[in-house]
Amino acid sequence: MSITDILSAKDIDAALSSVSAAESFQHKTFFSKVGLAGKTNDQVKKVFEIIDRDKSGFIEEDELQLFLQNFKSNARALSAAETKAFLKAGDSDGDGKIGVDEFQALVKA
Repeated sequence: MSITDILSAKDIDAALSSVSAAESFQHKTFFSKVGLAGKTNDQVKKVFEIIDRDKSGFIEEDELQLFLQNFKSNARALSAAETKAFLKAGDSDGDGKIGVDEFQALVKA
């Protein structure tokens, strides 16, 4: 499964260009622009499974830092500050990682 099976390449390009500058990533805006906010929980779960590169059932900090590269391989990595803010926003149980339920809640927030 590819991310473009769920999201349109046009929306992905527009969302990535909106966060191309350093320190410009805002997860709510990105999820909206890329079209993920309007997807079903099942579709969001499939995107989660793509982002969970090590298939641990969680998105850890190192996977979050490379979050944008799941949408396009040449996208920039998130800065340490962006990564920490993203993790803090999604990690509702405080275990230092984002599970599928937390990811779905973060996307829909």
